Amino acid sequence: MTQINSFMPLDDSTHIGPNCGSCPIRHRAVCARCETDELKALEEIKFYRSFEAGQTLVWSGDRMDFVASVVTGVATLTQVMEDGRTQTVGLLFPSDFVGRPGRAHAPYNVIATTDLMMCCFRKKPFEDLMVHTPHIGQRLLEMTLDELDAAREWMLLLGRKSAREKIASLLAIIARRDASLQGNMRRRELTFDLPLTREAMADYLGLTLETVSRQMSALKRDGIIVLSGKRTVHVPDIDRLVEEAGDDADGGMPG
Repeated sequence: MTQINSFMPLDDSTHIGPNCGSCPIRHRAVCARCETDELKALEEIKFYRSFEAGQTLVWSGDRMDFVASVVTGVATLTQVMEDGRTQTVGLLFPSDFVGRPGRAHAPYNVIATTDLMMCCFRKKPFEDLMVHTPHIGQRLLEMTLDELDAAREWMLLLGRKSAREKIASLLAIIARRDASLQGNMRRRELTFDLPLTREAMADYLGLTLETVSRQMSALKRDGIIVLSGKRTVHVPDIDRLVEEAGDDADGGMPG
């Protein structure tokens, strides 16, 4: 994989991105509660970076001089064990936050799964802004607690669920995140592009490639999902998919 030094000087094309008022993640990102003057302060310290699928944003152990929000695309968090095996430990969707104020080094590799755009902030100015802008700190706390809830739910998924439930759970998570960003949370019928290959799904869920393919085919055969092309997934009834995941339709899955 190609590494991109995320804190090198940027050329003019790198700065192209949405302004805060028209940003597609405006109401879900770390800036969601910011007032006009607070957004202006963020505008002064932000820049955009774009990455191609497969590129590495940050290596585990690298010094991180920035924090960022995913604007478009999906990235994975991976960790390499001592024997060289790689484990995917998390997914980053649009509006998710990358990096931690007060932490100098990256705990995981961050790799673009799809083409990716990130809204980045130099870390020190961002940390200073948090002191004077309570709305940013409050929102970041909310997002951190949501991330903790999702991690606990994922522990249950990996430890107790069957292979079919694991696949259904992952599809339900991605479907709901996509619906949330599109403003379609009230719809029961959803269509989204799967950001992971089946190999990546197997790695993430602790399954074999053959098991993932078999369970995807079974869900398709049972009418739970409809597959179109290589990555497009249509869910006729999200409640049925959630039931297959072994969770409550009322929100037992992490958002």
